[in-house]
Amino acid sequence: MAGAGRDSQRHRPLVGDRNEQAGQRREVDFSVAAVLPASGCGERMGSTTPKQFCPLLQRPLISLTLEAFERVHWIKEVVVVVSQQNFELMNSVIDRYSHSRATVVVGGLTRHQSIFNGLKALVENRPHQSWLEKPEVVIIHDAVRPFVEEDILYRVASAANEHGAAGAIRPLISTVVATNPEGYLDHSLERSKYRASEMPQAFTFDVIYRAYEQCTDYDLEHGTECLHLALQYCGISAKLIDGPPDLWKVTYKRDLYAAESIIKESLSKSVCIIAGMQEGQIQLGILLQEDLQLVMKVDLLKWSLSKESSCVQAITSKQHYNFIYINVNSFKMHQEIVQLMEAVENVKLSALYPVVVTVVHLNNMEASSFSVWMDDFTHIKQLAKEAIGKNILIYSLLINSTQSTDKIHESVKQGASIIESLIKQRSPALIGQLLVV
Repeated sequence: MAGAGRDSQRHRPLVGDRNEQAGQRREVDFSVAAVLPASGCGERMGSTTPKQFCPLLQRPLISLTLEAFERVHWIKEVVVVVSQQNFELMNSVIDRYSHSRATVVVGGLTRHQSIFNGLKALVENRPHQSWLEKPEVVIIHDAVRPFVEEDILYRVASAANEHGAAGAIRPLISTVVATNPEGYLDHSLERSKYRASEMPQAFTFDVIYRAYEQCTDYDLEHGTECLHLALQYCGISAKLIDGPPDLWKVTYKRDLYAAESIIKESLSKSVCIIAGMQEGQIQLGILLQEDLQLVMKVDLLKWSLSKESSCVQAITSKQHYNFIYINVNSFKMHQEIVQLMEAVENVKLSALYPVVVTVVHLNNMEASSFSVWMDDFTHIKQLAKEAIGKNILIYSLLINSTQSTDKIHESVKQGASIIESLIKQRSPALIGQLLVV
């Protein structure tokens, strides 16, 4: 059931919040909840699947938005409002991705009706929502705006607590014009004087609830602007907050591609290189670290599965979604790769986003039996096919150790470039393939 397990589990941020990266922790002295309207059918998307459930790297879009809210510790409850036909689907998303603060309610036929239903859930005692409590401030945000950060949530919530209502705004990109009945230009607005109303918006709960109680059926059926309701029915003029450029809304199919690109970029910010105890493994790890750290954060660790090891800590902390396993002159690494996969699965890392594991081999091609190492690569290829079902992408990269030192360094540089591309693209098409430099 939605809302079951009221723990405070949090995942690694998809797009790192600037305050969190700086080590700051926001605090508020008032209670906050959020309402996410998600009852739309996605007509403009041109898809039979509502856009809030469209997959981004195999994960529903709305799950990413929920993650953005659940990593903000002072937002205690998130009410997701969906259509009746998507009620069970939304509950399954919450269960699969462990959204511990989310509760699902059924919406209405229009956006305003759905938001009002979400607000009612916070004050009406129902058997399956008994844990919900009326907040002092409520944030309203579109379920299809997944890249909202804590900074703007904090600013609109604080402004709402002080002024009664607040909302994010952005500069207009295009000039707004009015046409006459014949389709000719009537007049245009001076763009510098106007702003685009965005989400999130926040209100003291009593203000927005009273506005919805008083608004007309016409407002509920045709209105789209919550700030206007607070002004019209409660006399509250909202404080407008300049928002960041990443508040955009997924509306069209092309927006899904843009959103997926942002996610991949975020997942590509760091990599963990895992080397064994051999000198050759450590040296290759150092060379790869020198090249890769020019484009991403790199941790170089020694392989160990003890609970106190830095290797296990790197996995359980969920700071990395990319791993490089280094193998030197041995193709008998199958067991350790399986152990790495199991460690990733145990912390449910790949349940959130695709995890990339690149196996880098530095081998003496002249001294090795072709049939032996090809047989081992066949095992890795089969393992990669099994891993893709667990959302783990396994790639193999071979560097010939019989080259001169200078050529090995050049090959490692080329290999680092290939690894960077594999991490950024996260393409299932190349899993299990042997790439040679």
